[in-house]
Amino acid sequence: MDLRDAILTRRSIRGFTSDLVSSEVATKILEAAIRAPSAGNCQPWEFIVVRDAAAKQALATAAFGQDFIAEAPLVIVVCANRARSRGRYGDRGTELYCIQDTAAATQNILLTAHSLGLGACWIGAFDERMVAEQMGIPSEVRPVAIIPIGKAATNLATSKANRMPLKDVVHYDSFNS
Repeated sequence: MDLRDAILTRRSIRGFTSDLVSSEVATKILEAAIRAPSAGNCQPWEFIVVRDAAAKQALATAAFGQDFIAEAPLVIVVCANRARSRGRYGDRGTELYCIQDTAAATQNILLTAHSLGLGACWIGAFDERMVAEQMGIPSEVRPVAIIPIGKAATNLATSKANRMPLKDVVHYDSFNS
């Protein structure tokens, strides 16, 4: 699958089979994540790989009952190490750059999982404090995404993602154009 196909056909998957995701595949996904661009090459990402059933259920609970998280054979919690970005960029690094950087890593995870025949979903709706406590995340590290990954329970090859037309979101030379 080439990159454009991966971008155009990737969908958020919220139903998974029980098929396991091998450690080798998980490593490929994580290797793609760390190839994301980052401000000043600070690489502020941290990843928690979760396979334990109780831990996945705790994440689903922290994500306001999104129980499909617990059904995925693999879950990756993407975190932003704010200290890494703060050291070079101060408050802007802490509040913005580390979030942008981990968002880029998250997109790499989603696209790589899809290219490997797996489904995934970017979960941003969760209680940060609860996830931090459950995962033992230190105070300088902020959980920013929960990504359940696995073989999709349904075939979405024929579905089409609803997107706004370019004419409604693209501006030329200024926002008012």
